[in-house]
Amino acid sequence: MIKVNSEIGKLKSVLLHRPGKELENLTPDVLEKLLFDDIPYLRVAQEEHDLFADTLRKEGVEVLYLTDMMTETLEAHPEVMCNFVNQFIEESKVKSMTIKSGLYQYLTSLPVHDMIHKMIEGIRTHEIKLGKKNSIMDMLENEYPFYTDPIPNILFQRDPFATVGHGVAVGKMSNQARQRETIFSEYIIKYHPRFYGKDIPFYYNRLNRYPLEGGDLLVLSDHLVALGISSRTDPRAIEYFAEKLFEMNPKFDTVLAFNIPKSRAFMHLDTVFTQVDYGIFTIHPGIENKLTVFEIVKNSTRFDVIKTVGSLESILEKHLKTPIALVRCGGEDVITSVREQWNDGANTLAVAPGKVVVYDRNHVTNQMLRDAGVTVLEIESSELSRGRGGPRCMSMPLEREDI
Repeated sequence: MIKVNSEIGKLKSVLLHRPGKELENLTPDVLEKLLFDDIPYLRVAQEEHDLFADTLRKEGVEVLYLTDMMTETLEAHPEVMCNFVNQFIEESKVKSMTIKSGLYQYLTSLPVHDMIHKMIEGIRTHEIKLGKKNSIMDMLENEYPFYTDPIPNILFQRDPFATVGHGVAVGKMSNQARQRETIFSEYIIKYHPRFYGKDIPFYYNRLNRYPLEGGDLLVLSDHLVALGISSRTDPRAIEYFAEKLFEMNPKFDTVLAFNIPKSRAFMHLDTVFTQVDYGIFTIHPGIENKLTVFEIVKNSTRFDVIKTVGSLESILEKHLKTPIALVRCGGEDVITSVREQWNDGANTLAVAPGKVVVYDRNHVTNQMLRDAGVTVLEIESSELSRGRGGPRCMSMPLEREDI
């Protein structure tokens, strides 16, 4: 089942992707295109990710993996295999019909689990033997080392979709490099035996017009959602999401749209703002002062939009009706703050109220969390942090206990 009515309720089930050979298919020439700043060392990244998963299991969390769930989906519903593979190839922007045909034959010849891994890793041109190349397009495709690009950002399972209440918002990813990630999300939610036939509501769909990404969405209570107006989520998408949420889940009545800076350091709302306990949030000091927030409030016909300018504390206190304490990433020192923000010091994953998973390298922020009474579960992060995403970014909660 899907059930997420808060950011801090005891985490019961979570979806992860263990990094694979897609990281070894990163080269300096494709880093910018594939939205990475560096090339993580795969073996260490996997060790760190395994520690992350084990940390969650020790807290009683069921850990599910994307590749396993996608395999189970296709094995349970082989009738969708053809559409799934063709959709993946089409959205890989392959133009040559010869290569499209070769890719389809190659992928469907593999065991399902291997096929899913290969889709994520990327398919190099030397891996497929094609017949005679009869067109300019066939020959041009060979000038690039991949027929299908690797998908390294799928490590960050928070972004392709978001769980809200008993439903999901499948994202329209803002960058071409990430758009195929949501194919996996959509098929899992629609066809995996865990969800099939459960009529899970979709508040947003991957083919909608405007971009919306899961890292910009926080479920603050069973009636309140926060979304970031960021470089990757459009305000028109937020309004569409709000309308569908209010219509399909009547308990939710308010969406707060935070207008955050449009920069790499402020990529998503959850890179600058996460909840760690009742009334306690980690923040980047850059959003501490006056914020512009658009309150989308359900009415009898659709919703009203109210523009509010104020401090983060005052806005949160108004809607959560509780005193608010902010833990500033890196503290008062500007150098420490910027450094630990770059390494996702504010991107925490709550496994229960007042208990969070964090990267060990952000030692100043982590100590401030302890001083605030929060239990801190540190994980090693020398390689995972190179992807510019923290524990929250890497995890998609499927079920939390109510608070």
